[in-house]
Amino acid sequence: MLIKQTLEKLSIDLKMKGMAQAIEDQCKNKSLQSLDFEERLGLAVDAEINDRDSRKLDRSLRLAKFKTIACPEDIDYRAKRGLNKQVMSNLVTCDWMVKAQNVIITGPTGVGKTWLSCALGVQAARKGYSVIYKRLSRLLEELEIAYGDGSLVKLRNKISKATLLILDDWALAPFTERGRQELLEIVDDRTGSGSILITSQLPVDQWHEYLGEATIADAILDRLVHRAHRIELRGESMRKTQGLNEDIVEE
Repeated sequence: MLIKQTLEKLSIDLKMKGMAQAIEDQCKNKSLQSLDFEERLGLAVDAEINDRDSRKLDRSLRLAKFKTIACPEDIDYRAKRGLNKQVMSNLVTCDWMVKAQNVIITGPTGVGKTWLSCALGVQAARKGYSVIYKRLSRLLEELEIAYGDGSLVKLRNKISKATLLILDDWALAPFTERGRQELLEIVDDRTGSGSILITSQLPVDQWHEYLGEATIADAILDRLVHRAHRIELRGESMRKTQGLNEDIVEE
């Protein structure tokens, strides 16, 4: 009866569900009961840490709202699409985020840009960094709505606090004058303090024309491109070559 009350206190009062479960498992497992107190305590503490890390990661993935949950270890290097394994290995370390650098992934539709961006985003979440995933068109819509209802500052602050901002499908939606200005504010807020990952079908040398207004375009590209690692993918759509396997490519 005493152990049941102790487990309830751990789980409910102290919110240490991982440790409570580990101790309960020890009580049921005779081989674990043969361990000394220090060893059993160590196992229980490790279980609590692992449980907290797991719940933290789950929460980070939910808040990020990735289009797909992808893992760097599942990257397919066999397809001939110009993907350099050494470059990806360096990016997976997340050192570029520590240095507040950016990543730009360009290439035709279906070559895995979105999937790779989500894989790098998931890796960042695994390492404890906060991530926000947005399609650029959706972000522009949200900014327009926030401007109208007075929540623009709140939205800007939320975005600025994330370690990594993923902007997917760059250059698929036209810019309004306000949209350009708001994008500049977001990019400027993150310069030197946060990272941006962009995926786009449009080559970088055409971005200035896409942005439209020369002065703002210069300011945005100066902050984005000069501190960016660039991955230029090529080849046929992997949806075609792999039979629309959504677990491999989703854009």
